[in-house]
Amino acid sequence: MITGAILIKTAIGGIAVSATATLERKASAKVEHFDVFIVGAGVSGIGAAYHLKEQCPGKSFVILDALESFGGTWLTHKYPGIRSDSDLYTFGYRFKPWVGAPIASAEEILKYMGEVIEENDLAPHIRYRHQIESANWSSKENLWTITAKRTDTGETFRFTANFLWMCQGYYQHAKGYTPEWKGMNEFKGTIVHPQTWPEDLDLKDKNVIVIGSGATAATLVPAIAGDCKHVTLLQRSPTYFIPARNANDLADQLRALEIDEHWIHEITRRQILKTQDEFTRRSFEEPEAVRNELLAGVRAYLGPDYDVETHFTPKYRPWRQRIAFVPEGDLFKGIAGGKATVVTDHIERFTEKGILLQSGKELSADVIITATGFNLSVLGDIPFTVDGDPVNFADTVTYRGMMFTGVPNMVWVFGYFRASWTLRVDLLGDFVCRLLNHMKAKGKKSVSVELRPEDAGMKLEPWMDPENFNPGYLMRRMHLMPKRGDKPEWQHTQDYWKEKSELPKIDLDGPEFHYS
Repeated sequence: MITGAILIKTAIGGIAVSATATLERKASAKVEHFDVFIVGAGVSGIGAAYHLKEQCPGKSFVILDALESFGGTWLTHKYPGIRSDSDLYTFGYRFKPWVGAPIASAEEILKYMGEVIEENDLAPHIRYRHQIESANWSSKENLWTITAKRTDTGETFRFTANFLWMCQGYYQHAKGYTPEWKGMNEFKGTIVHPQTWPEDLDLKDKNVIVIGSGATAATLVPAIAGDCKHVTLLQRSPTYFIPARNANDLADQLRALEIDEHWIHEITRRQILKTQDEFTRRSFEEPEAVRNELLAGVRAYLGPDYDVETHFTPKYRPWRQRIAFVPEGDLFKGIAGGKATVVTDHIERFTEKGILLQSGKELSADVIITATGFNLSVLGDIPFTVDGDPVNFADTVTYRGMMFTGVPNMVWVFGYFRASWTLRVDLLGDFVCRLLNHMKAKGKKSVSVELRPEDAGMKLEPWMDPENFNPGYLMRRMHLMPKRGDKPEWQHTQDYWKEKSELPKIDLDGPEFHYS
């Protein structure tokens, strides 16, 4: 299997395991230098490494990840049915065709990523089980110094790098978010968060409550319904879904014509992105029409007598929170078939037998699964300093959601909410490589972004406008995020369709860029 081969190669080339204790001590004692230091071996970090190798072939680089292998989200999430909620034609990289069904399992995504690593010989650049403990910038040396600890041996390693490429994602992998409800310690059954799913959890013939209403809950319920005695999806408020076939007719037609897979990938991506662009625009311009279309899709599975108004009609307009794709409508088939029930209510408290709702009804359960989201992580929660001063990212202003005032030689890959995350991985891959090559041509070692004279007095706001996008994980920790301005340059617009044209045209000698 490809994944296994990569792990073996990485263990040797990436010093994931050491030959002797003596070599381990020597490795931990020296400081290694790289031109570019990539944090994270998930979809962002592997994409960044590909672009760096292709567009800046002379640059040395390393990828560090705290986990035991590549994959990030797709490695840490082990719950039943784990799958993408974006199509893989756009979630996949632009440079490697996706040849499977649009919605893919974690196993399929890991296989795809493993092929990218093997085909581009990226394994020797990856160091697994390395937890970064600090990152310190020196303006005198124009260098980052990064300290990392091996999670398996406890050894400390030090690195220096000219440029830091943060690809670690935006949430804490170790632990998901679970609210503190009254009486949780009184419940006699088992409480599980999907992010830390126990391998030995047995749901056979159990009554299960899944708390949540997003993509994770919608994935879990149909995946476990066949084993459980019954599953109850308990939600505080409804979410929008798009139930449809897990197929792309255009791609299938092109394959029938024996078109090259690279062409199929590009043509299908363009078709999907055009459709998504129109859908996003309509969600702002004619939200009621879009709402009615989404609800009609749900009613098609649940029938005219089901209370869609209560259980699947959100109070917010479409796209203020992420909309999950439900392949083959499996969630709704389970509900219609009686294997799952939806309850929309507020939790009063946990009891010995289950959950007491504010309506007075009590739900009994053997297992309660809290699919209640995750904890936002700002730049991996790594302590940063610039010339000895701690960096508080909430005091910085973001440049296009990727760079930050006062923090030199660093880019953070923060993807899209209304489009596939990886679309921005590719765009920022181009931008960073163009920036690095531009610095080399200018003979400069440092670049930072600063507000321009015309930005004086610009009003600063939280990272994201809640009227635009307001999921719970973002609202809970928005105060920790960098600030945005009221101009496109000083915010993450979340608009792929504009950025795909704007980012390649950024004037790298503009007044916002400061080189030394």
